[in-house]
Parts: sequence; C-alpha cells; structure tokens
Amino acid sequence: MINRRSFLKGSGIAVVGLTAINGFSEVFARRVEKANRPNILYIMSDDHATNAISCYGGMLKDIMPTPNIDRIAQEGVRLNSCFVSNSICTPSRAVILTGKHSHNNGVYTLHHDFDRNQQNVAKLLQKGGYNTAMIGKWHLHTEPSGFDYYNVLPGQGKYHDPFFKEKGDTWVDHNEGGKQYEGYCTDVVTDITLEWLENRKKDKPFFLMCHHKAPHGLWEYAKRHENLFDGVVIPEPESLQEDLSHRSEGSREYGRNMLNLAGRMNVTEKKKWPTGRLDTTKMDDSQKIKAAYQKYLKDYLRCIAAIDENVGRMLKYLDDEGLADDTIVIYTSDQGMFLGEHSLYDKRWMFDESLKMPFVARYPKEIKQATVNDDMITNVDFAETFLDYASLDIPKDMQGRSFRWNLAGKTPSNWPNDMYYRYWMQFEGSKVPAHYGIRTRRYKLIFYYGLPLLDKGNTAGWVTKPGWEFYDLKKDPHELKNIYGQKKYATKIKRLKKRLLNIKDRIGDGDEKYPKLMELRAKHWDWTSN
Repeated sequence: MINRRSFLKGSGIAVVGLTAINGFSEVFARRVEKANRPNILYIMSDDHATNAISCYGGMLKDIMPTPNIDRIAQEGVRLNSCFVSNSICTPSRAVILTGKHSHNNGVYTLHHDFDRNQQNVAKLLQKGGYNTAMIGKWHLHTEPSGFDYYNVLPGQGKYHDPFFKEKGDTWVDHNEGGKQYEGYCTDVVTDITLEWLENRKKDKPFFLMCHHKAPHGLWEYAKRHENLFDGVVIPEPESLQEDLSHRSEGSREYGRNMLNLAGRMNVTEKKKWPTGRLDTTKMDDSQKIKAAYQKYLKDYLRCIAAIDENVGRMLKYLDDEGLADDTIVIYTSDQGMFLGEHSLYDKRWMFDESLKMPFVARYPKEIKQATVNDDMITNVDFAETFLDYASLDIPKDMQGRSFRWNLAGKTPSNWPNDMYYRYWMQFEGSKVPAHYGIRTRRYKLIFYYGLPLLDKGNTAGWVTKPGWEFYDLKKDPHELKNIYGQKKYATKIKRLKKRLLNIKDRIGDGDEKYPKLMELRAKHWDWTSN
C-alpha cells in the first residue's frame, strides 16, 4: 500500500522536508485526504462479457463497438484479470457490497436473502460523509440499507415499462411492489440516475451505484435497435460445437448449452420467445446450435448497444457539470457470460468466459490514460477500494484488499497471484454442478464435487458426478484440453491442491462442517498422484 507521504505528493500537496512530514498529525493528514476525496460513480451491468466490449478486443470488436465504455479505458485503465468469486448475480452483488466471500456474507445462491443489518460499504461511506444512492437492478431481495436514496427494480425487473421500488414507499421483499415507468429499462435507469445527480446534496462527495438490468436474458432490446445486425453473420467462437470428451465426468454432461437454448427459443412452456420465435423444426442439432447462436448474439448485442449509449449520457453529464476530474468512473459487470464458447450461454462455471469481469476505470488525478493492468483482482476487493478512495478505514473482517494503487500503476510487491472460486448453487434447473477451484496466472484447477446444496443438509437437490479438471492457460487459453491425469503435471497439481486448501482455510471456507463433502474428498483427493 502507498504510504500517506506518497499519497500527499501524488495529490499535488506540497510537503517540504522530512521534519515537516514527520510533523503531520494523523488527524491532519486524514483531514487533508478527506478534503480531496473523489466522487465514485460505479456503473454495473448484468452478464456483460469482456468479449462483448471492444476495448478488450476479440472477434466482436468491429461488429459491436462500444465507444463510450472504451472511452473510460482510453482515459483511464483497463483490467485484464478481474474475476468474480461466485459467478451468479445475487451472490456477486453481496460480495461487492460486503467485501466478503459468499460463505461469510450469507448469500450463497440466487435464493438467499441479503441480511440488510450486516455491515456494507454503502453504510460505511454514508457514515463517512458520502451521499449514497443505488439505482437500477438490486436483486438482493431485502430492502437496500446504507443508501440515502434508492430506486430499484423488483427482482430481475422488466425490460419494457419497468417497475421501480423507491425509497420512501412501502417496501415489499423479493419481486413484488413498485410503480411503473414508461420506457426501455436501460434508458429509465439512466434517467433516474441523472435526475438524482442533478438534485443531490452538492456539499458532499457522492457514491452512486447505477446498475443496469441489461444484457441479462431474455435479451429484449430497445425498438430503436431492432434492425441492428440485419443481414450480418456473427462470427462463431472456436468452441461453439466443442467436443466435450476431454472434460471430466463432473462437467461434461451439464450446463446451459446452445442446443438447449435453441429449444427454448423455438417453443417455451408459457409463451413465445419475447424477441420472436426461432423455427428449428427442420434443422439437425448442428444447425440448431448455429441458428440459436446467431439469434442469441444479435439480441444480446442489441441490448449492449443501449448500455453503451447510456454510459455516454453519464459521461456527458460529468463533462457538462465540471465533475469529470473529481469523479472516479467505473464500468463493470456482476460477472462474465458465455457467448457460445464451450457451446454454452449463461455463467456459473469457472471457465474464464464466466469467471472474468470487465473492469475499466477513469480518475484523471491518479490514473494515467490508456493504461492496462494484468494484476489478479476479484470482486471481493471492490468494497475495500471504494473505502480507500474515500480515505476511510477498511474493516478487519473484510476479506479483500484495496487495488487503488494497482489502478494507478503502483502495484504492491506482495499482490496475490492466484484467486479462489466457489459456485454453491446446486439444483436441477441451473444444470451446473457445484464446484470450487483455484486460478493462478498460468493454471486452473477445478474440483466438481456435485453434492446437493449444502445448506439443505446434503440430502435434497440434484446429485451429480464428481470430477477434476486442470488447464494450462498459457498453452490452452480457451480451456479446450483438460490435462488432469497427465503424469508430467502431477507435482504441479499436488501443489495446487495444497494451495487450494490453504486458501479455503485462510478465508474460513473449510469443508469440515459438511460430512458428505469430506467423504467425497477422501475418495477423490489422491495426494500420491493426480
């Protein structure tokens, strides 16, 4: 971490002589920092993959440019190795607010309610003198706490003419309540956000979370974008029709795949697909996958077109009001998303397309323009970073660390080179087995333990087969060759297993309280070979 003297120098505050520096009282130094505290504008979409943001490159960059999101990266920094610790909407949002892993914040799955009485970063910023607001997708079921103002979607929310639950109205948990607004959800979220910015208390810095529903399924786009990509053939990823024989029994039979999506787009239980039916009746499986991919990507990217336009609206407001230099602007997503890779859609898996979060940030006073950072950062670190920018103490029970100085190109020498992932959800509808693992810069080791949801006593749910997977990301960046079991990697895998258990122990996510999982480990954790 950069010390206070370096901070004061970097902030343009003249400090003359070592004696003068030593003479700074802690109280005075903190006052100086607080006098220069930035506004924090945190914009987060839902399921926006790095592969669908043009500043990240990739095969879609020319088909679907995102100039406004790219502008943040061009005027600031792009993170290439930002990861989610549990790739599903509700848990990720709880992690971001608390700076704690799922097992410590109590939100393991989509179905767990967020304990609004626990500490969260908004409460700390509010107490520390920030004007706090939360607008858009909340999806934590219980009433937001720590926000001076909120206006949030019930549950997932609607794409068209959405309902919002505003602070001051009677709160109803989960998907109920709210009043209806006319318009397209992405536009309405931005309208409310800009209105709050215009009417905010201007004697305080602000912490504003602007959360978009898009591009979450079922990918209903704005009418103005309905002809976008007409006549265009979207390029296919290499693994659109992946041969899964290399995968373990723990993963190869599961997942929300493109063939399944083709069936959903053709006929659904209750109604036609919202953006039009896909007729696959005369297609073989390969053709169905290709057709579903084209429709999925076009609908998905049309939703992103509205996101990028509205990010542009936000940036213009900051420019017009003279706030750009004093505001940290962050754009990210609550997790990654499969865009046909591994023949999948959705998220949840530990494969990189699901694991990686986009993250671009701009703060002219500290972050150099057009920089790229490869440090391994997770959403467990977000809350700590907000508090660091606000010159507030980071609670000891938070489990991440601030990456403020990483963004400024001054990475601490002891920054971690690995990260821990755990996906807890385990029920038949998700079609994704429970698993955990470790990712380093080069390797990824995953254990699919396949037990039912652990907080249901290990007795209910969907039982899957256990299995191990191991990938060399340098040789196989798209994770198309599971090499678990190859003798030449036995020592490496053994070390990573030990490292994985050490991390689990350090963060308090041990398996000892789950007897059936311990039984499974005893059968499938071979320490003499892999």
